[in-house]
Amino acid sequence: MNFWLVKQEPEDYSWNTFVKERGAAWTGVRNFQARKNLRGMKKGDLVLFYHSGSGAEVVGIARVAREAYPDPTATEGDWSCVNLLPVKGLNRPVTLGVIKADQALKEIPLIRNSRLSVMPLTPAQLNRVFELGETNL
Repeated sequence: MNFWLVKQEPEDYSWNTFVKERGAAWTGVRNFQARKNLRGMKKGDLVLFYHSGSGAEVVGIARVAREAYPDPTATEGDWSCVNLLPVKGLNRPVTLGVIKADQALKEIPLIRNSRLSVMPLTPAQLNRVFELGETNL
């Protein structure tokens, strides 16, 4: 199993909307590295849902329900999307400030490559976010 983090501005598509809709096709990614990461996702992989922009915090856990397929929103180019399902919200959101201050997360891609919208996580990084979010599966 692999672990991932996806970013979304809550004004555009919030965790609450994602939960209410019971999942979503993760479309609209137009970055080559993020596309590669989407294509690396496997059914069942765990995904942290991060509110970027005004939220700047990890708020929930999702699971990959469908592996990469052609993004129906792409009008040109070779872009992919996956389907994600909500698993549960974190008991305590983990802010970007907390992530930056945590020594165990100093190498997390969220800090090193902050513009990337889909990124891999190590098992240790995922587990540390779970600890900080006072959440387990």
